[in-house]
Amino acid sequence: MPGRGTKAALAAVAVVVAAGIGVAVWRAPAATEAALYGTVEVRQVDVAFTVEGRLAEVLVEEGDAVRAGEPVARMERGYFEDALAIASARVAAQEQVLAKLEAGSRPQEVAAAEAERAAAEAQLVNARAEFTRQEDLVRTRAAAQRSLDDARAALDVARNRAAAAEERLSLLREGARAEDVAAARAQLEGERALRDLAQRRLSDTELTAPADGVVMSRVREPGSVLAPGATVVSLAKTAPVWVRAFVPEPRLGAVQPGSRAQVFTDSRPDQPYHGTIGYVAPVAEFTPKTVQTEELRSDLVFRFHVVIDGPDPLLRQGMPVTVVLE
Repeated sequence: MPGRGTKAALAAVAVVVAAGIGVAVWRAPAATEAALYGTVEVRQVDVAFTVEGRLAEVLVEEGDAVRAGEPVARMERGYFEDALAIASARVAAQEQVLAKLEAGSRPQEVAAAEAERAAAEAQLVNARAEFTRQEDLVRTRAAAQRSLDDARAALDVARNRAAAAEERLSLLREGARAEDVAAARAQLEGERALRDLAQRRLSDTELTAPADGVVMSRVREPGSVLAPGATVVSLAKTAPVWVRAFVPEPRLGAVQPGSRAQVFTDSRPDQPYHGTIGYVAPVAEFTPKTVQTEELRSDLVFRFHVVIDGPDPLLRQGMPVTVVLE
């Protein structure tokens, strides 16, 4: 039978083994049933121009940190500046057309029309007198019937000229029709919209970062002719940092928006990150291949996000992580 000293030694070994197992479990939460699995969300933005043209310069290199609104590339501006100049000239011309219609006739034009009316009325008076004389002469057989016919025709012409002069004077006094003014005003609004569009297209020749991030790659180089939507640089957003993880249905009740969680990485298993659950998917899905446990791959799971508090550069997008609910 083992002696008392042997028993004491075995007991001491058992205590040391148990303590080692406890430390291993504490430092490796991925081995516990409370662990959930996921990855740091890849949040990439392909930055592109909304207009076509030739790329003039790219202002960033791969790895550069950029702030939201910071220029990252520029396009040649010549064609867009010409288009804006043409649109601005069309606006100026249409403004003058509208101003002319709204101002109405000038006093000199009205005075000229009044003089034309007076001359037409004088011709009408003379034509009436001539017609009366010819009528008397024909009645006394002192003139031929043809002379009376000529006088009647001249009277008709004078009467029509007088009526036309009167109408022209009336139009000048009344000014432009309301419909013509409205049409000119609508056309002016259209020309202004085209000018604003040309201005916006000119502004779009400078490409800015949509958010804070790090340049992942330069896709195009200066001199390239780009179509709208062609990626120039790829940007990885640096904030906020999300972890996308998955929880099986039996444990869904423990994952609620606003609850806290710890996030462990393989590179720093003893220094977890802390975060808050911000989103839980309302619809179940089959476990994606990124989940690294055999037991979960054939089950339905719910996706959720953990927003990391104060992330650092060591927590990189695409890293596999283990999530432990607090």
